[in-house]
Amino acid sequence: LSHRARRNALIFLMGIFTVGNLLSSIAPDYTTLLLSRIITSLNHGAFFGLGSVVAASVVPKHKQASAVATMFMGLIIANIGGVPAATWLGETIGWRMSFLATAGLGLLAMVSLWFSLPKGSAGERPDVKKELSVLLRPQVLSALLTTVLGAGAMFTLYTYISPVLNTLTHASSLFITAMLVLIGVGFSLGNYLGGKFADRSVSGTLKGFLLLLMAIMLAIPLLAQSQAGAAISMIVWGAATFAVVPPLQMRVMRVAHEAPGLSSSVNIGAFNLGNALGAAAGGAVISGGLGYAFVPVMGAIIAGLALLLVWFSGRAQPEEAFARQ
Repeated sequence: LSHRARRNALIFLMGIFTVGNLLSSIAPDYTTLLLSRIITSLNHGAFFGLGSVVAASVVPKHKQASAVATMFMGLIIANIGGVPAATWLGETIGWRMSFLATAGLGLLAMVSLWFSLPKGSAGERPDVKKELSVLLRPQVLSALLTTVLGAGAMFTLYTYISPVLNTLTHASSLFITAMLVLIGVGFSLGNYLGGKFADRSVSGTLKGFLLLLMAIMLAIPLLAQSQAGAAISMIVWGAATFAVVPPLQMRVMRVAHEAPGLSSSVNIGAFNLGNALGAAAGGAVISGGLGYAFVPVMGAIIAGLALLLVWFSGRAQPEEAFARQ
């Protein structure tokens, strides 16, 4: 899709999402439903990857990280408000209506993209071999690995957040639900701050918030002994977790600036890989008998590895060189 006008490419990808959800709403059996969900997922990495490139391209260079953060804010809002709304719709009217409503939102997004983005022009067909060679550069591989570790640190805890909080606070399910809302507030705050700070320094923002993420995850087993401490730690953890997302995306786009669309999309895949590895790491802690209280500690260890990687790669490629790209 890289050679197509970016607006048309985004509309095409959103079309895949819309058709997939429409097929889900009329699926006659489980196999068809499963296939329709696979179709829906095909747009994910490319859409957010290309969306990041488009967001960064329509603003001045000193506001690119904030623009990328604004795009990701839509993802946060969808998780905070959209998922509960779809669940409610499915329980009150039927699960098919949830998918049909989502398809309607996809159609609305396609119309919005058509009118809000500049038309642009089709680019040259990319040199696939050259773009793949860009991905194999040490700086790019390091940036992608940092994304895997950053996402892994998040999902080590987030996957098991309910049983971890239940074990540490011995609180009711209503309190845990409230904590999930606070985490969403933290995600929103962190995404905004991460974009703003990354406008000034991508590497500095990564180092600062990875350090905060590591510190708060080490402190959660102690802070979450009380409900007030749990509330504070969830907001801070949520903020630190999502504050690293905009600079992680910008970092990959800059070190692989000759292939921004491909590298940005692959970075979304790296985030999803971190999702799986983080869940596996948390599961290993629990199955190994270390207990739920050690789950955030494992997340802190992974965040520490990401911090070390950013630190050493920054010594090889200083921020000044980074900013010139």
